[in-house]
Parts: sequence; structure tokens; C-alpha cells
Amino acid sequence: MNEQQKARWKRVGLGAMTLASATLLIACGNKSTTKAGNKDEINWYTPTEIISLDISKNTDSYSSLAIGNSESNLLRVDDKGKLQPDLAKKVDVSKDGLTYTATLRDGLKWSDGSELTAKDFVYSWKRIVDPATASEYAYLTFDAHLKNAEEINSGKNKDLDSLGVKAEGNKVIFTLSKPSPQFKSLLSFASFMPQKEEFVKKAGKDYGTSSDKQIYSGPYTVEKWNGTSGTFKLIKNKNYWNAKAVKTKVVNVQTVKKPDTAVQMYKQGKLDLANISATSAIYNANKKNKDIVDVPEATTAYMVYNQTGKVPALSNTKIRQALNLATDRKGIVAAAVDTGSKPATAIAPTGLAKLKDGSDLTKYVAPGYKYDEKEAAKLFKEGLKELGKDSAKITVTADADSPVAKATVDYIKETWEKALPGLTVEEKFVTFKQRLEDTKNQNFDVALALWGGDYPEGSTFYGLFTSDAAYNYGKFASQEYDAAYKKAITADALDVDAAAHDYKDAEKVLYDNAYYNPVYFRTTQALQNPSIKGLVRNSTGLNVDFTYAYKK
Repeated sequence: MNEQQKARWKRVGLGAMTLASATLLIACGNKSTTKAGNKDEINWYTPTEIISLDISKNTDSYSSLAIGNSESNLLRVDDKGKLQPDLAKKVDVSKDGLTYTATLRDGLKWSDGSELTAKDFVYSWKRIVDPATASEYAYLTFDAHLKNAEEINSGKNKDLDSLGVKAEGNKVIFTLSKPSPQFKSLLSFASFMPQKEEFVKKAGKDYGTSSDKQIYSGPYTVEKWNGTSGTFKLIKNKNYWNAKAVKTKVVNVQTVKKPDTAVQMYKQGKLDLANISATSAIYNANKKNKDIVDVPEATTAYMVYNQTGKVPALSNTKIRQALNLATDRKGIVAAAVDTGSKPATAIAPTGLAKLKDGSDLTKYVAPGYKYDEKEAAKLFKEGLKELGKDSAKITVTADADSPVAKATVDYIKETWEKALPGLTVEEKFVTFKQRLEDTKNQNFDVALALWGGDYPEGSTFYGLFTSDAAYNYGKFASQEYDAAYKKAITADALDVDAAAHDYKDAEKVLYDNAYYNPVYFRTTQALQNPSIKGLVRNSTGLNVDFTYAYKK
């Protein structure tokens, strides 16, 4: 596609979704009109509803916003990205890196005033590993080498009490079978926050399905969420150990699905934040506003190919390779994601992790993704011939509540069909919640997905694609990939550069076999009320932490 064609596509492809907002954005201009409002309250939003408050079962970042601010862990990430004591007053690590001993603060309480103990942490780790829970995040315990975690989760070991975590008085003691560079980060992660066994069992199947079916250990409690409502409140938790340092009494969170509506509400003083990177039109109309802030994130958008055999064309390596070569990543960013994002060069995004010399992991592992229409057409034709076909039809599924996803799929459809004669691409748009379910259950041909890192180390991305990983939505199996990944998290776990070399080998397997198709690294900017101070943003894990945020 030449530059003139790209320009034409950009005007036509984005017109329908941005036309309604153009007048509004131009009229609002680039001046800040945000009002401080009630200084004791912060007004926030999510682009889609939260799904669950179940600590062990949650998988999405929007629900994590609620969980991560209403629950606490042993450690918490500060404004410099460093782990600091939270419910623990200290965490000691043995010289061999196999034993972590967390000593809890005195007098810890749950939001209902009951005692919070070391046993509550032990229960939470057991619950996520227990196969009956069916947690998609259980694999984090395997990759971190928590003793007996994988054996218990797979059903080989029926004794939950043999898991490498125990309570001794006010101490939580973890035992690993091998050193793990990411284990300390898990002590701040939402999936491993304490859970009160008595409360969980009393709530039964309703646990975490509404705000009153959860109990809270963190700086806030969640109120007024019935499980399907698009709004909830974070209310200061008077029983949080450091409640005196929590200055904001209420954080009001609502669902605002239309990006231009969020910008309008921000400029009317109804929101303290508005993402401007949802569409090119919104971004370009607001990128010079003096209220702009960078939103740090380590996020990759990528295409998932269903390789279960349900879609014969996608079980053919040459056809998948053709689709990857026919993906114009620079064109997608220029035409559909012209919001500060960058073309993807690997699965792991820039800014996630570094080598010993300070260089970026992504640059080191990049296998050479490129756009080559001629080679793509050749491979596609060969792949069809191997299947005994002269055409193929593929449906691409993406989020209906994301204008960027719609624009991206539109662009991919046009470029794939142009580059690959005989290919028909159909589009399917479903809610974010439904897309999560569809990918989880392989109810798709090709899906556009995003993954944000959970902690600042390569395994948070490469752990997604092992043969038995819950997040390996395409369900491919590669012994070569598994071996490279296993080496990174075992033999080379404490050698950053050696592990990076393993990740490079793993990345090459993904590339050579076209198991996945990285599209872009998301970079986000937002309008944010300049009177807000103390807000902590993280590129991995909990994206927004209100614990010490306040309006000046």
C-alpha cells in the first residue's frame, strides 16, 4: 500500500467513528478547563465495566484497579518503581534465594475490624494453586518455583499443605525449589493478596461477585458495585494500617465507554482523567494540552491464531507466516493507532526489562518482523496448495468497546486481502468481557488481544506461550519454545543476560513458526487534573495506585 493509498484509507477508515466527536474536540480546544471539585474526592473511570473482585480468579486490569486499591499485599510499589513494605514490616531473603520470610506489622485488621494474620496469606496462596479454583494465574507460582505448586495444581500432589508457604506466628515463610528473580514482585501483586478463609467459604460461589461479597485489607474498600453496575466507589478504609496517610476519602469510578465522552467530561470538570490515546482524532486534538501526562505501561497488542485444528488454514505454518508478513505494522500505527504507540518488534514490549548493560530486552530479542507483500503472497499460495484449496476465509475478533481495535482490524482486513489473493477476512466485534471468554475457550479464528506485564521481567510475557499455559489461547505446542523458556526461569534465573539469551531463542521460535503476530506496543497519554498529587502509576502490575493520592 503506497503513501497515497494509506492516506486515503486513513480518511475513510476512521471517519465513521470520529466524525461525531470532531466538533466537540475542536470546540473544547487545548486549554485546561478542569475544576478541582471536592478536594476529598477523585473522579476516575474505566473504558469497560470491572468483572470480578475475586482475588484468585481475576485476570483483567480494570478489575485489578479495584482489587489493587482495596486490598494490600506484603509489599507495595512506590512512586519510583521500588518495592516497599506494606502489610509486612520487612521481608528477608536467604542467601541461597530459596527462602523468603515476611514479618507482618502488628495489629493488622480486615475492613470489618477482625484480625488479619499470616494464615490469611497462606490461604490465598493455597487457593490460587488449588486446581479446584481453576485460576488462570496459578502458573505464576510454578514459574516462581514455589515448592510443590505445579505438582499440586496438576493434581499429581493432593496435599495442599505441602505447598511451600506456611505461617509461623506473625511470619509468612515461602520456600522455593529454585531461585526466582520475580518472586519478590509477586509479594506486591494483586493475585496474591491475603484472603480470609472463613469469609471466602461463607460467601461460596458469590465470593467477589459484588462489593459486599468481599472483605478488604487495603487503603480503600469497594462500595456500591452489584456485579454488573458500571460504577463503584473506593472508600477510605479506617482499619488500614496506614490509614492516617490516606488523604483521599472517596474515589468515584464510573464506566465511560466512549473516549470522546471521557474527554468532554474531563474538560467539564466531571472527571480527573481522560485517555486521549483511544483514537487518532482525539489524540491529535489534545496532544498539546498542558494537562497531558504520560501513562507508563508495558503492553503489547498481538494477533492470536487458533491452532486447535478448528481452522484448517491457521494450522498451516506457511499461511500463518504469510499473515505475519502481510501485517503492515508501521501502517497500522500510522493509520489506526496514531496515538503515540509504536510498531511491535517482538512479543515483549519496550520498557519492560533491561540487560546488565542497561540495553532494552526488546531490542535484544527482536527477531526481525517485517512487511513483505511479495513473500507473503508466495507463502499464502503455497499454504493453500498444501491444504488443497484455492481460497480461505478467516474471521478476526476484537473488542467492540475499543475504537483503536476497530480501526486496527479494518486496516488489517484491507491490507491482508490486498496482499493475499484468495483470502476473505470477516470482522467480529464483541465486548471486552466476551472477547476474554472467547479467547479463553478458543471460540475464535484470529483474535486481537493485549497483554500488559505483571512485573518487570521477561517471564511475564514469555510465560504466556508455553504448551500448557492458560493464556496460550492459540493452543500451539512447541517443545523448543518450552525448553528455552524453562532454561530462562531455572538454570539462568539469576543471570539477567543469560536469561535474555533464552528469551531471544524463545522469541525466534514464535517468529519462525508464526505462532503469534505482535502488532504494536501501546503507548498512552492522558489528560490529568494537575491538582492531583501523590498518584502512583506503574508500567506493570497495578497501573494506578490511589493510596497516597490527593488533590492539592
